[in-house]
Amino acid sequence: MPAFLDGLPFWQLVLALLVIVFCRAQATYWVARLAVTGASRSRWGGWLHSPAVRRGSALLERWGLPVVTVSFVVVGLQTVMNAAAGLARVAWWRYTIAMVPGCVAWAFLYATVGLAVFWAVVAALAGSPWGIAAVAVLLVVAVVAVTVLHRSRNRTGGPARLP
Repeated sequence: MPAFLDGLPFWQLVLALLVIVFCRAQATYWVARLAVTGASRSRWGGWLHSPAVRRGSALLERWGLPVVTVSFVVVGLQTVMNAAAGLARVAWWRYTIAMVPGCVAWAFLYATVGLAVFWAVVAALAGSPWGIAAVAVLLVVAVVAVTVLHRSRNRTGGPARLP
């Protein structure tokens, strides 16, 4: 954990993480929103047309702004959804209303479980038996999740659908 977060009481840690994720999400949204006008001619142009951004845009079109809120608790989706909202030029106030609950959830998760998982990985890399066990459990969960998703896609003939 960064030194400035060490030793903070829980509520201050949550508040600090909330400010960090809020600023990061807003920056991603605004960079993407501003990028729409001129990035296609820059080095960012390829990313704007990447499969990840296309998938994020499709999720946003299908499910609307609640997908932005949920993206904060789904690893690998947060940045893409914030960028997709910017690329779609979603009104700032609507985006922010959808973003804030996700930021709060992210801050609480990282103040509790998220940082514990991070330090378990660090401990595992340092040779701790408990850290290695935690990483092994996470790997098993990830493999099961990928397998279930893959089977679901094969069964439906396309991407897995949310209920």
